[in-house]
Amino acid sequence: MPTPSLQDGIDKAGSAVRLRWTDAPQAWTPPVVRPEYSGWQKEQAAWKDGVALMDLSYHMWDTFVTGPDATRMLRELSANDYERFAVNQAKQLVVVNENGYLVGDAILLRRGEQDYVITGRPTVQNWLTYQAQQRGYDVSLTSDPDCSRDPAHIPPFFRYQVQGPYAQQLIESAFGGPLPETRFFHASDVTLAGKTFRALRHGMAGQPGYEFIGDHADHTPVKEALMRAGEEFGLERVGSLAYPTAQAEGGWIPAPIPAIYDDSASQRAYRSWLPLHTPDGMQPLNGSFYSPEISDYYVTPYELGYGRSISFQHDFLGRDALRALKDAGRRHKVTLVMDAGDVAAALGADHGAVNTLAKQRVESDGTLVGTTEYTAFSDPYGTMLSLALVSQDQAAPGTEVTVVWGNHPGGDTAPDADLGLPRIRATVQPCPYNEFARTGYRQD
Repeated sequence: MPTPSLQDGIDKAGSAVRLRWTDAPQAWTPPVVRPEYSGWQKEQAAWKDGVALMDLSYHMWDTFVTGPDATRMLRELSANDYERFAVNQAKQLVVVNENGYLVGDAILLRRGEQDYVITGRPTVQNWLTYQAQQRGYDVSLTSDPDCSRDPAHIPPFFRYQVQGPYAQQLIESAFGGPLPETRFFHASDVTLAGKTFRALRHGMAGQPGYEFIGDHADHTPVKEALMRAGEEFGLERVGSLAYPTAQAEGGWIPAPIPAIYDDSASQRAYRSWLPLHTPDGMQPLNGSFYSPEISDYYVTPYELGYGRSISFQHDFLGRDALRALKDAGRRHKVTLVMDAGDVAAALGADHGAVNTLAKQRVESDGTLVGTTEYTAFSDPYGTMLSLALVSQDQAAPGTEVTVVWGNHPGGDTAPDADLGLPRIRATVQPCPYNEFARTGYRQD
């Protein structure tokens, strides 16, 4: 890997927190896709009340895993079950470090007996690539980056997501009938506009729908066919301002801090291999919650709700430590529904689209009880929704808490310093907040 490395950056900054901390973060938006088509508020409403088309082709990394040891490598480096993992099935890949804390998650699609593709942020992909090299697996891992650095880069796949209450009607109109019966997170081969590709039953905002994945060379005729079919159902294309806010309704925390900063020889060697200019070195860390210890930002898979994805029926890196964390006292993922008046007072009535990974303090009677992990403004709900991790005694729906909104300056300022930041009242609600995502999303 080229220099400077992540470890070089940490050494220069003085710590991992100092490297990543900022009090002037910028919101992330997907590259290439237009910011808005009909307006971010209308686009948000579409996946809740109508039907939406999301173009996911440009903002995710793909890593292709093939070779005689592909399955063995994945089984030994992740917490997932591979005994009942069928071809054309996808999983939420869960990878932990040797202490059981989350390195990251991604979508893993099995395309053949020893043929997989990992899609998402490069955190997990880099970790697996390094581990494969160190452990000598007979496996090939090749990565295709997102388009954030080079908008002219042509990705290998198109990815179109159609979702919302009218998604099924649109799909049946486009394809001339229902698609093959497909279980959740399984894919079927389908044909549209003379092009054959995969239809993965999946949805990002908790609404029913499909993600269509195919050769990027075929993206234009497939998209045009979907849009023609969508005209009678009021299809809305979703731009880069609205799209990232979908996660707040669906309950997925998009970028937890990876547990790769421990002071161990093995992790230091990994950071010396990993380039500095990756999300793990350059993604801003900010918010009213501040700690000089990067481990205070770590999470476990159980805190993020990934318990159902974990299998202890095989040995894997971090297995025993993760098992010990299963029954340990831990925080719980909830949705915080913020008081609309307090939001307007803190951010201004004309704040526009909001999506932020800021770690804001969640307090009860002035005492720290948790942190926000992802916050976005949802126009259909008229306020901000925040995915947060809170202590067990604050996790019951209806519990009232306070979010301290703003950015701690970091550095030598005390973590609990009173900075006079705005307070936003919030009510704890279930996660996912979207009822379909919570009750009907994975019925099969």
